Amino acid sequence: MASAAARQKPFVLHASTLARAHTYLALAAFLGALLIGCALHYKKIVKNGVAGYPQEWFPSVSATIGDWYPERNIFQILIAVNSGPRFALVALQYYLQRTPTSSIPGFLFLVGVLRTLSCGGWVYITSSDDHDVHDVLMIGYIVLNIPWMFGSTAFTPQSHAASRRRRRLASYTFFAALVPMIYFFDQHKVHRVPGAYTRYSFFEWSLILLDVLYDSSAELDFKAADLKVTVGTFVGGPSDTDKISPVSTENVASAVIAAPQQTIVNEKQTKASSVEIALPEPKVQQSASIISLARPTIAFVSDVYLSYIFWSVYTALVPTLFYFSVWELGISGQEFALFSTLSPVLLGIPPLREWAHTREGRAVLHALTLVGVAAYVLASPLGRLFLVAFASAAAAISATVEWLSAEGEELAYRAIVAGLGFLVASVSKHANHTNNPVWPFVDSRSGGYNETGLALGLLAPQDKAPGTKATQRHWLPASLALGSLIFTLHSLISDSSTLIAWSWTGYPIKGPVPSVHGSLTHVAQALGLGLAAFLVRPTASSTSSTALSNPLWLAYGAGCAYVIYAYKDWTGYAGGLGFALWLMSIVPAVWARAAEAARGRAARSMAVAWLVVCVFDVASTFTVAYAFVPGGEYFRERTDLVLIAQFALIALAFDWRLPRSRSRSQDSTAAARLPRGAHYKAQYALVLLTALSLLATLRRWSWPSVVPRPHREAGRIVRAGIWTVHFGIDNEGRDSQRRMRDLIRDMELDVVGLLETDLHRIPFGNRDLTRVIEEELGFVRSLETVYGGSSLTDIEQYVDIGPGPNQHTWGAVLLSKFPILNSTHHLLPSPDGELAPAIEAVLDMYGTEVKVVVSHNGQEETPLDRELQSQALARIMAAGDPQPVIFLGYVVTKPHAPRPSPYDILVSDGRVHDIDADDYDRWCEYILYRGLYRTAYARVSRSTITDTELQIGQFVVPRHGAGVTDDSREARYLRAWKEQLPVDHWFPMEYYPQGGGKRGHFYHVFDTPLYYRLPEGALV
Repeated sequence: MASAAARQKPFVLHASTLARAHTYLALAAFLGALLIGCALHYKKIVKNGVAGYPQEWFPSVSATIGDWYPERNIFQILIAVNSGPRFALVALQYYLQRTPTSSIPGFLFLVGVLRTLSCGGWVYITSSDDHDVHDVLMIGYIVLNIPWMFGSTAFTPQSHAASRRRRRLASYTFFAALVPMIYFFDQHKVHRVPGAYTRYSFFEWSLILLDVLYDSSAELDFKAADLKVTVGTFVGGPSDTDKISPVSTENVASAVIAAPQQTIVNEKQTKASSVEIALPEPKVQQSASIISLARPTIAFVSDVYLSYIFWSVYTALVPTLFYFSVWELGISGQEFALFSTLSPVLLGIPPLREWAHTREGRAVLHALTLVGVAAYVLASPLGRLFLVAFASAAAAISATVEWLSAEGEELAYRAIVAGLGFLVASVSKHANHTNNPVWPFVDSRSGGYNETGLALGLLAPQDKAPGTKATQRHWLPASLALGSLIFTLHSLISDSSTLIAWSWTGYPIKGPVPSVHGSLTHVAQALGLGLAAFLVRPTASSTSSTALSNPLWLAYGAGCAYVIYAYKDWTGYAGGLGFALWLMSIVPAVWARAAEAARGRAARSMAVAWLVVCVFDVASTFTVAYAFVPGGEYFRERTDLVLIAQFALIALAFDWRLPRSRSRSQDSTAAARLPRGAHYKAQYALVLLTALSLLATLRRWSWPSVVPRPHREAGRIVRAGIWTVHFGIDNEGRDSQRRMRDLIRDMELDVVGLLETDLHRIPFGNRDLTRVIEEELGFVRSLETVYGGSSLTDIEQYVDIGPGPNQHTWGAVLLSKFPILNSTHHLLPSPDGELAPAIEAVLDMYGTEVKVVVSHNGQEETPLDRELQSQALARIMAAGDPQPVIFLGYVVTKPHAPRPSPYDILVSDGRVHDIDADDYDRWCEYILYRGLYRTAYARVSRSTITDTELQIGQFVVPRHGAGVTDDSREARYLRAWKEQLPVDHWFPMEYYPQGGGKRGHFYHVFDTPLYYRLPEGALV
């Protein structure tokens, strides 16, 4: 009997031993791999794609654990052994933290399991196996650390002081180390700085050690709770099953039950008085008087900046995913990332909803939103899309909590802050050549300030946690209105020059100029939001605060929208200014309606609102991309219907009751008031943002970097180029304006035709592709020059941005060093396919009027379109013969192809010459000319800027009034070496392929520019 009793004695294992084993195994795996790798393959594991030893002298984690035998295998074996203790640690921690009154510990348990699986993913799938998958899993692991670390710290019992102290130290240091790590990774990956990867590696290893240190704190928890695992021997029957039990019931009961109770108390206190917990009021008020006075202002600035981050991440989503659609010329599959904004539906899960409303949950969602800003460090467009979609999902959930859970003063405050953040995003684009400086597809090479934006986002505090309230109205109409408003804000006024592009008609200028008058859009937006803030100030009457929800105010907005759609130039833009004012003014009213109707139904309300945004995004894109998507023909050129639908849904937020009924009932808009003092902060912020916008305009145009003048005036030489620039996104998914500028500058082009340039659409970020080039290469005169003896409306800008987004084309742009005397925009016949744009302009070239035509014809799949478009272009060029002509176009035809192909129609009917009829290796781009002497023709490779080369033709303008003396083929094809021509006819030498080219560009096809002598008797 004694022996049997001995056999039945259960096995007891201290839980702290499991935690200690996890710590030792993890350290042994990583440090063992590091020591073995350095001993056996030191120079191999420190080498990377930029440099090797001695510039790089410390290995990264991925190189250490993933590249070489035997360290990789030993590491993976130890990690496999450690998986058991790791899962046990997650389960035991949940056992300690669980409570019947909160589901957050269960959520943390799920996060812990996913965190462990993602760790196994990047450990066993190394960067050598699949770099993208490894990076995604590694980033996923870091992202999951946010709820794991902060949530576990929050649920650590107050009595476990040592454990809480270690967790806080490890977690704060962990996330602080991310900032320099990302910086050095950017230096290595983007700027290719030797030695930067070694510095990056130090911070990468510090994350590993801090992660292990954080998890080791579980040992302290288990010791304090005296937690033990008891395993029965199974000899005594079913009663001796495996179990987790404490040896001392009293000790464990106090640890397991009392600790979560303490956490719940803290959580309740947070919901009831979050400001007091976040910023405890000091006992000695005198010592903190300055901080106390500054605290509301700091909190206000922080809230506005976090709103700016939200709008920045959200507006980056569609351009990031549309990169794939452009390359596919159709639906690629990545478009489904758009639906990541439907994530608020997850708030229907009670544990997640409860967690999202806590202070810790909101901080985690804020940090996850910043992942979209940090995505710029990834070189892979797919990796960036994954992170931006993930961040957009977190941002949508965060916005739901912020917008729809507030009430009263907090609701009015949040609505005004949302409007201010939107305006900050627009002003930042205006000051940064229409690129948001924290967009992930913009980096330091293209005008990005990603590191600064990320650092400010990490520093911005959050003080308030919204509450909840019972529902009063039906949620669906308010959700539809909110979704329509978000889309309308994004599509029409997220960039100050979009409304100007809608009204642009060409030369002579009869309306606003995008780069000069964009600040007026900001003034109108500020006035609208200022009006709303004024009407919801603490002392406002209920009548005045509901004025902006009156149907008469909706009628005003509809009238302004009609003016935008129906009129051009200053009249159309005046309607646009009124529309911008109206749109910003209704933000608080629409927010109030949505928040009032969504009480208790936030998940479905916001999910429907974002679904409306997604539907409008698709519909507005289909109005121009109809030729490439199924069912697109039903949306062709129907911007009018999209605009009507927008207003129909926004109208649902207005008060359609009779005046007598309104006076008898309390309205949500009337109940929403700004907190005392916030009204003045909002007004000051609006004044500041307006001033910054105006200063950005004056700074840019008061001191021009280059005065517009042709490069070779003495020789009467004109260099003209045609380039299809793929919507300003290069092959790496980055903004390409500055890379385009560099090649145009080096080639010293005087006239440039750019195609695929209409970026004033949501898929392209509502950008102006010409802004950097025109300002830095001298295609516009400064305000200082103009104001010397003229007015703002007589600006000598040498840029025609072509048909606007309301014309439903992919866009065409003309930049000129010569004055543009007049220009006309043409929409070429397109019965079957995409609508083709053309710009017909007359330029003053050394006193001679020269017609320049820039066009983008249809695709090969629509032969009728190409034939009709070619006939229209031929008529444009033939008109005014023998006036000199330069044609720069995207034609899609083989050289000398007979009718109905475009080539013969353009050349014969247009009465022009091919730049070089012997060049048979062409398909898309063509240069044609008449009445000029051609002296050179070059084809420059695209590098990774776009999918099409840059073609350049060099001409000499005949003496004024003389014309071409000999236009025969023999006179036009006097081929020559460059040495037979004056030096000012030569193209840059550094682009010859024999010397390796420059920045990935080189002369291709012929490996050199082709040169031609002037015929005898030419009068130049």
